[in-house]
Amino acid sequence: MFFALDKVFTMENVLYLGKGALISLGMAILSLLIGLVLGVLGASAKRSRFFILRAIGNFYVEIIRGTPMLLQILMLFSVVPSIYTAITGNVLRINVYLIGIIAMSINSGAYSTELIRSGINGVDKGQWEACETLGLSSWQTMKLVILPQAFKLIVPPVISEFITLIKDSSLTSCIGAIELLKASQVLGARYYDAMSPYTLAAIFYLIMTISISYIGKHVEKRLAASD
Repeated sequence: MFFALDKVFTMENVLYLGKGALISLGMAILSLLIGLVLGVLGASAKRSRFFILRAIGNFYVEIIRGTPMLLQILMLFSVVPSIYTAITGNVLRINVYLIGIIAMSINSGAYSTELIRSGINGVDKGQWEACETLGLSSWQTMKLVILPQAFKLIVPPVISEFITLIKDSSLTSCIGAIELLKASQVLGARYYDAMSPYTLAAIFYLIMTISISYIGKHVEKRLAASD
């Protein structure tokens, strides 16, 4: 009863956990992409010559990086609907997967802001001067020259951020999202055995993270070879 891997390890259960793994992976992909967009905006704000934009960028990064993602998820799940109900008198119900993606994206955006900012700072200053000589505007310089080079510099930390998001998707289980961890908990309750489902879940997590790490190293080598 304590370890019933032979009972848990059925095709039906593996597919159930596989579905949870795909949900975790999908949430991580969407959150990473949205987070990178927020990161570009955040980095641009922090580098702006306007004090208000710099203040907004710094406030966003410090608040999000200074609080746990679990708290951010719970705030979106409980506090935001409560405020909406208090103001409008209507009940706000948000899909738990959407809440997870929003919270993970906002969190990832704060870290991506610093990654992209450091990548931009890592681009040779001569690139800016050359673009200015060619008559390119600041936006054209950033879009066509600086950001492509900056993203090449930050590929390793972005891959690490992606892996972190896959693991952090497990935090959405606390609001009822049936991702990989929650799926293993469901099986554990069904068979009165926690170890077997958790073991299978760990295998799924390792498959995803190791595969992404390998792909990231391959991409990094290809980018290095293209320099």
